[in-house]
Amino acid sequence: MTLILLYCFCSTETTLSLVFFVLLQQDDHKINLDDLGKRYGVDLAQGLTNTRAVEILARDGPNSLTPPPTTPEWVKFCRQLFGGFSILLWIGAILCFLAYSIQVATEDEPVNDNLYLGVVLASVVIITGCFSYFQEAKSSRIMDSFKKMVPQQAMVIREGEKMQINAELVVQGDLVEIKGGDRIPADLRVISSSGCKVDNSSLTGESEPQTRSPEFTHENPLETRNICFFSTNCVEGTARGVVIATGDRTVMGRIATLASELQVRQTPINIEIAHFIHIITGVAVFLGVSFFILSLILGYTWLEAVIFLIGIIVANVPEGLLATVTVCLTLTAKRMAKKNCLVKNLEAVETLGSTSTICSDKTGTLTQNRMTVAHMWFDNQIHEADTTEDHSGSGFDKTSATWTALSRVAGLCNRADFKAGQENFPVQMRDTAGDASESALLKCIEVCCGSVRELRDRNRKVAEIPFNSTNKYQSAVKSHHSSLMLYNLEPFCVQLKSRCSTIMIHGQEQPLDESWKDAFQNAYMELGGLGERVLGFCHLNLSSSQFPRGYTFDCDDMNFPTEQLCFLGLISMIDPPRAAVPDAVGKCRSAGIKVIMVTGDHPITAKAIAKGVGIISEGNETVDDIAERLNIPLSQVNPRDAKACVVHGSDLKDMSSEYLDDLLRNHTEIVFARTSPQQKLIIVEGCQRQGSIVAVTGDGVNDSPALKKADIGVAMGIAGSDVSKQAADMILLDDNFASIVTGVEEGRLIFDNLKKSIAYTLTSNIPEISPFLLFIIASVPLPLGTVTILCIDLGTDMVIFPPLSKSIDSIDDIMKRQPRNPKTDKLVNERLISMAYGQIGMIQALGGFFTYFVILAENGFLPSVLVGIRIKWDSNDVNDLEDYYGQQWTYEQRKIVEFTCHTAFFASIVVVQWADLIICKTRRNSLFQQGMKNRILIFGLFVETALAAFLSYCPGMDIALRMYPLKIMWWFCAFPYSLLIFIYDEVRKFILRRSPGGKYQCDKTMTWQLQDVKL
Repeated sequence: MTLILLYCFCSTETTLSLVFFVLLQQDDHKINLDDLGKRYGVDLAQGLTNTRAVEILARDGPNSLTPPPTTPEWVKFCRQLFGGFSILLWIGAILCFLAYSIQVATEDEPVNDNLYLGVVLASVVIITGCFSYFQEAKSSRIMDSFKKMVPQQAMVIREGEKMQINAELVVQGDLVEIKGGDRIPADLRVISSSGCKVDNSSLTGESEPQTRSPEFTHENPLETRNICFFSTNCVEGTARGVVIATGDRTVMGRIATLASELQVRQTPINIEIAHFIHIITGVAVFLGVSFFILSLILGYTWLEAVIFLIGIIVANVPEGLLATVTVCLTLTAKRMAKKNCLVKNLEAVETLGSTSTICSDKTGTLTQNRMTVAHMWFDNQIHEADTTEDHSGSGFDKTSATWTALSRVAGLCNRADFKAGQENFPVQMRDTAGDASESALLKCIEVCCGSVRELRDRNRKVAEIPFNSTNKYQSAVKSHHSSLMLYNLEPFCVQLKSRCSTIMIHGQEQPLDESWKDAFQNAYMELGGLGERVLGFCHLNLSSSQFPRGYTFDCDDMNFPTEQLCFLGLISMIDPPRAAVPDAVGKCRSAGIKVIMVTGDHPITAKAIAKGVGIISEGNETVDDIAERLNIPLSQVNPRDAKACVVHGSDLKDMSSEYLDDLLRNHTEIVFARTSPQQKLIIVEGCQRQGSIVAVTGDGVNDSPALKKADIGVAMGIAGSDVSKQAADMILLDDNFASIVTGVEEGRLIFDNLKKSIAYTLTSNIPEISPFLLFIIASVPLPLGTVTILCIDLGTDMVIFPPLSKSIDSIDDIMKRQPRNPKTDKLVNERLISMAYGQIGMIQALGGFFTYFVILAENGFLPSVLVGIRIKWDSNDVNDLEDYYGQQWTYEQRKIVEFTCHTAFFASIVVVQWADLIICKTRRNSLFQQGMKNRILIFGLFVETALAAFLSYCPGMDIALRMYPLKIMWWFCAFPYSLLIFIYDEVRKFILRRSPGGKYQCDKTMTWQLQDVKL
């Protein structure tokens, strides 16, 4: 029988990165086991007594996280009913009811218009509030708070007996046993272990499992190996430990508490809405008070003046705008959901579009969250492996005899295996049982060389020495072949001299002299410099005469050689970037968004990934790179000379706020490594001090405080912890950073859409208010009634909102714009109000009045007769009112003419709103450049017109809405004014294109200045 001894060496095991300031004084990991038992009153062999466990449970409470403070559903519903635009509409409704009450008290036959208007305004608020509430509740139901975080069962030892209990009943001092596949039920001090490894990725962001053993290895309780943390996972081996903290007193509980105590900032869209309400309220109150005083001067009674005051204020309320915002946000949220972005809060849609800085976690967000073989070094050459997600990349030469030997060792000296029932899945997508590094090797060999199971079947395992932290290697002896795997390449040069005597080159063994050792060292440094985990492999043919069939291998006394080995090569692994991330980072950069990596991983690994995804651009250097290139001490490098920087958590800990602000301001490409949750908060606050709108992405518990503090938190839907999902405003269902780009684009679209919708809606305010003002000043018959105003705001305008909200779906340059400045680029500003009220709105009002005067003139009431006629016109007692030609009109006849004027005024506004809608499509380009390619918008125009015709000509509308049929010619009265609006705006845009930023520009914001897209 031929036996072969195979060796493999690998790099230093990564340690925990988080440094929680609240735990630095803890010494449970330092004291010896006897003192530990005395501190918690537990027998380390027998465990607690049942009586003592009950007492501790009564004292400390159940072992569960206190749920975050939740908002009652009725409060959420009330926020939808009374927040933002809703307040404006409620005020309008209350004023309407007040005006109606005054009319009822002072008039014999009061008109019900104010009552109807108040009811409609209240109904609009209630309907849109219900719609928004149920839309957000639908997203909220996906979240189940912290409940899934808690392990259901735990194995404890009490009074010398093992028992399975509910994890909530575990108490401080309990003796707990864990095994591979278990979730840790509480913070434990390990007192014994056998090959135990835990997955701390939800705390640290590192995908590599961490060894757990009884030894005290670090002063920091989060760096030492003898502490296991609540709700992390044991991936392999077994361990026994004493519970040192439960519930909210655990590390995870403290992080969750930190996240729940943070104050949530007001969203940008909320700020914009509040700003808009101030403007509209200011305009409404100014006009109302002005005409209240004017009414008194003109001789009206104070009750009439109060009713006029209320009427003018209510007329300024954009009844349809609340529905506009709700529809726009909801449609966008639904589009984002189809693109794997779940929005928990509708307002978060626009916030992401306003984002100027993204602080992204590395593991699972920028990377694939799975260790993958990246490079091999054999035959004195580095070969690149395929790290693509779909395994579509380039391969390497597999014909070398050295590769054959190397791959055989990687497959045999490997304890990982595929889980059953996955034969039909792609190899890279299969689940494995075993260490992350060994799983990466397993998948690589399975893809490159075929079935590893068959390889192992041909080479039966005779003996095995599992990896341990003392000798830092793993060994397996096979029949026909034997293998030995050594971990930790730091002392490898020493081990290499003592263990290996030859090296295989092109299938031939050659003496391992100094030149080959230097070659190996250079390859190791190059691969390690890429942030990759490096493993070295060797083998040894065992003589069949010395080790015959049936030979008993003793793994304790090592009765087989571990020296004079043949070195085969190196294999390095890394958690590779997601395929779509580099392009997404590039789009963010072109959109003016700074992408900052904030990770708990090692700086070298973080820097390598940052360069791989483009966060650190090619050619940009850090201070370390400059010092290395110039061969000068690091202290002699001016930090301002480096565009990129990598900041270690230990350095960040000692930084002042001023220094951090200077760093964030003067470096365009930044990586923070080895950061704690507290430090992530500091980074977010630092970015916010720069005036940035900050988005934070993350999947671990360690990310939750920063997710909560950020302007918008984005959690991962697949790998994300429940704590992070609870703290976030948005969830990426595919865990892909590239989906954020979709969110940013949609968020910018929503701002553009809302701006256009508001511009379109506000222009109709002037033709709605001005008839009422003329009614007061000139004492003419009311040109436009309350019902017809509602038909405009809640009828025809509502038909246009969805098409307008989709009018820039295919915008091409939106990700080439700079983020809007929240301090200067307002949703509604003085220029937009000037354009809507002072220019386009005035032309629309002229079109309506022209139609009004034409109809009255055709019926004998010329403009000269109308001034001062209002009192007689509205009097029930006057049934012989004479017109210009001496014809007498009864009250009923006059009212039919008046209501016909209301209908015609309404139709005129519809006609002029055609032009308003067309000019709102763009803010710079001519319609002749832009074209009318948006079929939805064209369809909306036809539907709006059809609705207006229906309201005019449908039988029964004269009774239901007091709207009467119009002569065909009356529809054409407003056409010249519609054409005037179009020509006026075309001239304005022409001047704007010739003189960008001039006084004719409607808005200075980037959104309005940049070139519009073809619709």
